[in-house]
Amino acid sequence: METIEAIKQQIESNPVLIYMKGSPNQPQCGFSQRASQALMACGKRFAYVDILANPDIRSELPKFANWPTFPQLWVQGELVGGCDIITEMHESGELQELIDSAVSE
Repeated sequence: METIEAIKQQIESNPVLIYMKGSPNQPQCGFSQRASQALMACGKRFAYVDILANPDIRSELPKFANWPTFPQLWVQGELVGGCDIITEMHESGELQELIDSAVSE
């Protein structure tokens, strides 16, 4: 239960949060790389959690989110989706709008 509480705390305290393999500057899979590049292109700050360094989160988050794969993008407490959704939203301009509305700086 501690892991679920940690996940909830992370999601609540970060307007834009991506759970990914590796870090935005050193992604450890192609899907995480594409998703984090799309987020970085928006030009706003975002938080990330490296699920490879956090095996408890890696095992519990899919159950909590009802989303089986990584990366997972959360914006203002809501699950947006994974790599394909993030990429499509970036290409259409929707991701920029969503991030801009979530991050004031």
